Amino acid sequence: MPLTAQPLQQRPGWAVHPTTKPYDQLLQDLRAAVKAEGLITVTQAGPTQAAAARGITIPGNRVLGVFNNDYAVRVLALSTAAMIEAPIRFYVTENVTEIANGSATLSYKEPSHVFQPYLGEGGAELLQIAAELDLRFARIAAQALD
Repeated sequence: MPLTAQPLQQRPGWAVHPTTKPYDQLLQDLRAAVKAEGLITVTQAGPTQAAAARGITIPGNRVLGVFNNDYAVRVLALSTAAMIEAPIRFYVTENVTEIANGSATLSYKEPSHVFQPYLGEGGAELLQIAAELDLRFARIAAQALD
C-alpha cells in the first residue's frame, strides 16, 4: 500500500460518509442496517486480515456486497449484462490521519450510477429498480451512520 494513499473523497456517482465511529463499530452497524433494510450481505472481502497474517499492518478495509433475490430476478428479466454489477457494494475504510483517532468512512457507488450503462437494455424498469436501491442504500447508510 503506498504511503501516499489519501482518504476517500467525493466523486461522481459515489456517496462518501466520513464518521467518528471506530472501524469495527461502523462495520457492525452496517451489517445490522443491511439486514434491517431487508437486503442480504452476499459477499465480503478485505485485505486487512490477510495482510496481518503476512506480518503487514494496513488500515481496516472491508467491502460488503449487498443484494437480494427479488432484485436479482427483476434485474435479470431486463438485462442479463446488468447482473454483473450484483451484488452492489458498500466500502468501509479505516481513516488513517493523525487526527482520525481510529474513525472510519462508509462509501458506496450509488445503484443508479452502477446500473446506468445498462439502461439502454433495461429501460425505465431498470431505472426504477436503481431508484429503489438508491433509497434503500441511503437508508442503510443513514442507519449505519447513526
